[in-house]
Amino acid sequence: MFSARRLAAVLACPLLMLAAAACTPDASHQDAKPPSSKPSDSSSAGKNGTLGLSDAVGRLKVARESRAGYERDKFHLWTDADHDGCDTRKEVLLAEAVKKPRQGRGCKLTGGSWRSYYDDKTVTDARKLDIDHVVPLAEAWDSGASKWTPERREQYANDLDAERSLVAVSLGPNRTKGDKDPAEWMPPAKDATCTYLADWVSAKLRWKLTVDGPEQTKLQLTAAACPSTKVTFTPAP
Repeated sequence: MFSARRLAAVLACPLLMLAAAACTPDASHQDAKPPSSKPSDSSSAGKNGTLGLSDAVGRLKVARESRAGYERDKFHLWTDADHDGCDTRKEVLLAEAVKKPRQGRGCKLTGGSWRSYYDDKTVTDARKLDIDHVVPLAEAWDSGASKWTPERREQYANDLDAERSLVAVSLGPNRTKGDKDPAEWMPPAKDATCTYLADWVSAKLRWKLTVDGPEQTKLQLTAAACPSTKVTFTPAP
């Protein structure tokens, strides 16, 4: 069985390059990985739907963060939930490929190419890509995941049902990012700002994660420069 993310990628693949060229979230700005362009109605969006970026930031709860007790191993990574032989990492690589890799036995991937939107670079070797949790595991722990069950942390770490939670990006910017939030790190590609904030806010809303004071301030200030950027999210089950 395909994950929702992979099925969508299979259906949309022939139009990928055309859609990427056509999306312009802001009049003066083209995002490297454009967010949804569905119309926003903040008065009727309720707990889920599509919102303007500033409205979405306003829905985030502010709270103090604590990293006490965090260990990366408390998030079980790269499972194969649908038992098709491809773990979460491989599923993201297949879904986000600009040129599809060849898929061999045991889901071994060869060839293919990807666009790393953090640094606006094309990568042709899957080994030079990380699968980034847009909201890092440690940041998720600080923001509410410390209170979750191990099963829910595993669900978060392998979230293939939300297109914005996991992204394939170059090793360099991802390693520099580490566990930082937007107050501490932003993607180096100038056209990635609005997209990254939309991804970040979408993931936090989906998983009901909080933000701290500096993080909220950064989100509010930067969102003001992205008036046409939309945030689409569905609460995690």
